[in-house]
Amino acid sequence: MPFTNINIKSKTIFEDIIKNIFKSSALFSILITVSIVIILVKDSLVFFSDISVIEFFTETSWNPTIKPEKFGIWPLMSGTLLFTFTTALIALPIGLLTAVFLSEYVSSGIRKVLKPFLELLAGLPTVVYGFFALVYITPFLRNVFPAIQAFNVLSASIVVAIMIIPTIASLSEDAMKAVPFYLRAASYSLGGNKYETSAKVVIPAALSGIVSSFILGISRAIGETMAVTIAAGNLARMVNPLNPGDAFLKPIQTMTAAMVEIGMSDVTGDSIAYKSLFAIGLTLFCMTLLMNFLSQYFKEKFKNKYK
Repeated sequence: MPFTNINIKSKTIFEDIIKNIFKSSALFSILITVSIVIILVKDSLVFFSDISVIEFFTETSWNPTIKPEKFGIWPLMSGTLLFTFTTALIALPIGLLTAVFLSEYVSSGIRKVLKPFLELLAGLPTVVYGFFALVYITPFLRNVFPAIQAFNVLSASIVVAIMIIPTIASLSEDAMKAVPFYLRAASYSLGGNKYETSAKVVIPAALSGIVSSFILGISRAIGETMAVTIAAGNLARMVNPLNPGDAFLKPIQTMTAAMVEIGMSDVTGDSIAYKSLFAIGLTLFCMTLLMNFLSQYFKEKFKNKYK
């Protein structure tokens, strides 16, 4: 009996240690996030004490390092939103169709081979994707669009879409596999074929996880830096989405690329140009946070519980 009590006590102590390690890790993550937000807000307030919020969000020129300085974020936001929208337009349907194929149309043996190869794409360095777009995708597109420039939105969108397809496909496939088999069996028993079962039963039932994968993939596209900088260039300009030639075939500058450019320039740490880094970062953080809120909203809205 004493020996048994010692074992139980040792196990309890071990469980408490593990629990405290997990708890500390969670608190550390929260602390880091809060610290980043505080730093962003603090330095952004210094920037906005010299540049008005109205000017920042209404000015259509961005030129923080050369006089006369211009600190309008719209050229960066328009480039970021156009690039993100184009990337999503390519990646979301392909990622979803890939997930349906892996979940519903292949055997488990083939899935075990294909899925690791698909996820391997997510492990490649982003700089490799950027050079791939510059050296191969853009020359190929020039055969279709002769007016395309060396740095352009379309190449960047294609290559970043390739980057986020594994994330979307993998998470969506996991959500579809979690759908109970009896729902598929009910569809088949009513005469539904595989396509009807996938489109009308599995996808609606897994919609919560699918939407979450969409939001996660889009959030990664918004925050991508290196591949976009290499493929799309670094030219801050207002884009006109109603003019495809101007919008997709010419270079842009995204918000992340602008932050890299300022951070590597000769500006001093107490200059307004340097403080604009934090204003851009705070704006980007708010955009990503909104995406996460949307993800949580859709997750709760479409969540189905099966007993």
